[in-house]
Amino acid sequence: MKNFDIAIIGGGPAGYNAAANASSNGLQVVLFEHTALGGVCLNEGCIPTKTLLHSANLLDEIREAKAFGIEVEGAITPHYAAIAARKDKVVQTLTSGVAYKLKGAGVTVIQETARLSGEEGDRILVTAGEETYSVSFVLLATGSSTIIPPIPGLDKVNYWTSREALAAKTLPEDVTIIGGGVIGIEFAGIYSSLGVPVRVIEMAPEILGAMDRETSAMLRKEYGRRGVKFYLETKVTAVSEEGVTIETKDGKSELLPTGQILLSVGRRPETEALGLETLSIATNRSAVVVNAYMQTSHPRVYAAGDITGFSLLAHTAIREGEVAINHIVGGEDDPMRYDAIPSVVYTHPEIAGVGATEEQLRSEGRYYRTLKLPMAYAGRYVVEQEQAGGLCKILVDENDTLLGCHILGDPASELILLAGLAITDGLSVEEFRRHVFPHPTVGEILHEVLFS
Repeated sequence: MKNFDIAIIGGGPAGYNAAANASSNGLQVVLFEHTALGGVCLNEGCIPTKTLLHSANLLDEIREAKAFGIEVEGAITPHYAAIAARKDKVVQTLTSGVAYKLKGAGVTVIQETARLSGEEGDRILVTAGEETYSVSFVLLATGSSTIIPPIPGLDKVNYWTSREALAAKTLPEDVTIIGGGVIGIEFAGIYSSLGVPVRVIEMAPEILGAMDRETSAMLRKEYGRRGVKFYLETKVTAVSEEGVTIETKDGKSELLPTGQILLSVGRRPETEALGLETLSIATNRSAVVVNAYMQTSHPRVYAAGDITGFSLLAHTAIREGEVAINHIVGGEDDPMRYDAIPSVVYTHPEIAGVGATEEQLRSEGRYYRTLKLPMAYAGRYVVEQEQAGGLCKILVDENDTLLGCHILGDPASELILLAGLAITDGLSVEEFRRHVFPHPTVGEILHEVLFS
């Protein structure tokens, strides 16, 4: 039996960052990952999709160059095999970086599937392969897996999830995306920019789920102008080799012929065969229940990342892992907060939000006031985006304290951090106004909105 201070099960963003943090705090760490270090985010999620999106967005910018006084002669031809090869190279570079980081931190990495197997006294037992490990603490960070809904006929067709879509070396002739969430819309952006006819089927009244509905609708209309067809409030009733059968909100049935189905209806926490029952760890559906310090119902077992079910985002996972390790090594008062977690969709244009949405505040019956302006109120945005639309919206309460911010327009992914910091620090409109924004920057739009 091998002894360590802490076992971390899962080598994604929550796990590998927590492992390095724990080791730097003097703990002897063993990390278990049965596939590739980096988890879903690095291997089949965040990084590979953003690499493909960057190529697709660059292609869009080349096509738009004439508006900026630049003539591009000849055919503009994307070579998807080369785009996919670059994606693989980027992933390989970054996964190697994770391995190097853990090695440098002195973390023992075991490439095995691990599970909880009980406890002896004050030690928790973890089994991996033929070996049992005795540890003082455990951090569960096994991530999530793709939800496969019970659609009739799905088991008889060659459908893709994001994993198969990212592994493909050629483009589909056309694609029907089932699910209009973040993953589905990002793939819609990739394929439409590369010339693939795209349909998106979504059961909800608007794409992008819990994100701000106004900016989501603006993005949908932009992609509609580019040829993406959206079917909202529409249910998939069956799939077959002929295509996807849908039922619209008025009860009409229609067959949509399609060459490739991409399934993107969400993800669920990965807890199967993890041995949670050996320590009587509480779950809510498939998610592990945790407190503000990421402790489970067992005081020496923590959980971070998608397995908690709170926010299936890599940056949330990293912070949750940090909170867990901080509590283990010092018990300091550093609880997890979910009121200022940025969400980003890396489309072209980008869309991002942080804090409360109007829909959330209305459903809770809370007072709010909306401040908003078109992105064109920032001169730098006009310089770089020409006639592109866009919106910046800030929500405040009765004391003018910031509650939320939602942005459509590049670079929303970078700008949203500023609003997130203001919400985290509880700033009022007046306090945020006092910050000096460099000119000319797109970020000045936040300052302009505060005076609107």
